[in-house]
Amino acid sequence: MSAMERARDPSRVRALLETIDREATQPWTIMEVCGGQTHAIVRFGLSEQLSERVELLHGPGCPVCVTPIEMIDRAHAIALDPSVILCSYGDMLRVPGSDGDLLSCRARGADVRIVYSPLDALALARKNPTRQVVFFAVGFETTAPANAMAVQAAARERRDNFSVLSSHVLVPPSLASIMQTPGCRVNAFLGPGHVCTVMGTSQYEAISRIFRVPIAIAGFEPVDLLEGVLAAVRQLEQKQAKVEITYDNAVRREGNALAKKTLEDVFEVCDRKWRGVGLLPKSGLRLRPEYHRFDAERRFEVGASRAAESPLCMSGHVLRGIKKPTDCPAFGKQCTPDMPLGATMVSSEGACAAYFRFGRRELGGAA
Repeated sequence: MSAMERARDPSRVRALLETIDREATQPWTIMEVCGGQTHAIVRFGLSEQLSERVELLHGPGCPVCVTPIEMIDRAHAIALDPSVILCSYGDMLRVPGSDGDLLSCRARGADVRIVYSPLDALALARKNPTRQVVFFAVGFETTAPANAMAVQAAARERRDNFSVLSSHVLVPPSLASIMQTPGCRVNAFLGPGHVCTVMGTSQYEAISRIFRVPIAIAGFEPVDLLEGVLAAVRQLEQKQAKVEITYDNAVRREGNALAKKTLEDVFEVCDRKWRGVGLLPKSGLRLRPEYHRFDAERRFEVGASRAAESPLCMSGHVLRGIKKPTDCPAFGKQCTPDMPLGATMVSSEGACAAYFRFGRRELGGAA
């Protein structure tokens, strides 16, 4: 049996579901943090198969979804500069700003391109020395080291036609913010496995201790996720609160030392606004002063917009676990993947897009 087959083994899934049902003696609400986890939970229908005493909420772990409109508007303004080639991941091209998305900018003549790595954008800068190549960098700690490597390489090459528009965000401050939200129902978290492969788990220990909340670091397949749920339920039933690694084939407490050093050499922590959440102190990454010449915000001096979310969009409530996609009256009606009102309907990791794709529409929205 392959690793993938083991991670989706129906007999193991059934055994875990039965164990969770047996050991959960009272209602518990568990929030998965990562958008990839949300996607898998919805795809495999895990919420529906779990004990009625265990509810899963979807958290703010989709980096595309939490990128603020103001930052997207900055990307639009930069892209419309005829000297610029603006690059980003495919999902980002469809996220609406205050006046359309980056694909609409391309339709108006902007040179906007999909890349799969910041190193692809750096290669474009080498091939186009008379153009300014800007990489729109979004993501959590998982993708930031690669962006840091691209900036280091540009500095070594003195590649002055390459810059980064950084909208990186950090996971731990978002968990603390959720726990302080009035009416918070979260009893435990499924921690982000991919982020923790880079950063380790020590940053989550203070959150677990201060808020008395279990954090089970989990993977992304059905068995991985249910093992995380079981670990969280057991802690809750035993009145424990600690960080527990259930994704131990990939995650170590200390993380990846080389990736962390690369990240810390290039970026520094800053306050960051999150779409639908607001300003979170010390929740983002910006380039250190020695790399300011590769900062696209400084290079192009693009001002902040005062854009507002669509009044119909409830993505902020979805990102904080206050509502589920099907609670939104616009879900599947005014808001679809073809005509999204908010980023959670655009990104492949967005909760609304996952619900729409896999037919979780029975509680509201489209029939």
